[in-house]
Amino acid sequence: MPSPAPTAPAAVRGSLTIRVGIVLLATIGFALSYDALRQMAVASHVRGLLTYLFPLVIDGFIAIGIVALLILRGAPLRSRLYVWALVGVATLTSIWANVVHAVGLNEGTHLLLNNATVGALSGIAPLALAGAVHLYLVMNRHLGGDGAMADETLATAPAESATSRQDRQVRHEETDDANSGVPAKANDVPMPEVKPAVAMTPTDKKAPRTDRRKRTVPDEELLTMARAMGAETGQVPRPALEKAVRAKGYSISKDGAQRAADTVRAELSAAKDAVAT
Repeated sequence: MPSPAPTAPAAVRGSLTIRVGIVLLATIGFALSYDALRQMAVASHVRGLLTYLFPLVIDGFIAIGIVALLILRGAPLRSRLYVWALVGVATLTSIWANVVHAVGLNEGTHLLLNNATVGALSGIAPLALAGAVHLYLVMNRHLGGDGAMADETLATAPAESATSRQDRQVRHEETDDANSGVPAKANDVPMPEVKPAVAMTPTDKKAPRTDRRKRTVPDEELLTMARAMGAETGQVPRPALEKAVRAKGYSISKDGAQRAADTVRAELSAAKDAVAT
């Protein structure tokens, strides 16, 4: 029995209400945390209008870190764990500051902080600066360079589509071979028999098959050859890969060679990033 088709998010009843509710909840939570963190900035002797910027250092870092996690979802695990650690530290800092704010006001009419709390709050800004700069470097490493991040699905989804295309290409080649073999039926007409000077061996009988088109290189062997070339030279140029494939007696299209070269380049880039991280 076929399974029911998945329902699109827009078709779910009440989805718009849920989205609006999530936005309102996030806005209210940010406003309450912003007010508490601003008062903590005042109590820690931050001056003037800068007290309005202090909450953004903490809660703003949390928001940016979550967006960075979504962007880097295809990055190596070590990089994602590092970003998760930054977001976790910022979240715990925001919770701690809100708790200290509430407890301090509950004990008296004014928010008076001890030396340890004031010292810890004063260290948040430089730590956020260092974390933001390094987070930018991590994102630039995975999003820059060749212009795209090596997604984990790069070696799977394109391989599946390449397999189906290769199958279609093989079928076309077989059709062409069959068409090229049609004129051979003219040999059914009786012809004068000419005896060869030397008896044909079984190998000689297979000689006419050498005119047939060469078989397309299998995907596994193509990727193996591309990986070997990348491991040896650090590069996988498409012309060199085509030449190596044809040297082994296979046929290959330019698109197939380009897909294999791109896949191995992505694997090499991901390996370099993993080692650097």
